[in-house]
Amino acid sequence: MGYVKSLPWFAPLLLPIVALMACAAQAAPQEPTPPAASPAPESGPQSTFTDPFAYCAALGTIDAPDSRYTGSKVPEAVARGLKRALGAPAGAPFESFLRNTSWRCMGGMVYACTMGANLPCQEKADTSRDPTQGMTDFCRNNPQAEVIPAVVTGRTTIYAWQCTDGMPEVVRQFAHADARGFLSTIWYAISPNPR
Repeated sequence: MGYVKSLPWFAPLLLPIVALMACAAQAAPQEPTPPAASPAPESGPQSTFTDPFAYCAALGTIDAPDSRYTGSKVPEAVARGLKRALGAPAGAPFESFLRNTSWRCMGGMVYACTMGANLPCQEKADTSRDPTQGMTDFCRNNPQAEVIPAVVTGRTTIYAWQCTDGMPEVVRQFAHADARGFLSTIWYAISPNPR
């Protein structure tokens, strides 16, 4: 009771005024709330590239160029770098490198591989020590073969295989997979400024 007596004299008038204001707000047409302004885009990395070295430096690692690379399918600098890395003679046809080179990015660097001589540039290395059915069949027919040929083992295996008493057996490891799982023996780091 004491609380009610302490209210100001105009307090009973406030309730009808607040109710009228609420009704007026409901009846008034509502203006759409404008969307919040989106922040200005920050200056970020370049979205497309024509230089493979700048592209790889920006992306770091990618197994094949994507839509952000808009330059030549096989950049001349990459083809020339691969020709040099392979120690190809000066007279070796450059066109074959332009046609048969694959490239990718690993650790911010350009790596290239030539698809000549049936090299599996696009495939990951086969690190399994388990023989395939094809190897087993080959050894059944060639029980003491000192070499299981690549046409049977596949060109991605990192092992040399032989047949021992009709069973496939690993002789030695001759290749390694790189950090992305490709055969490190056929992919070469390409420098943007070859010496």
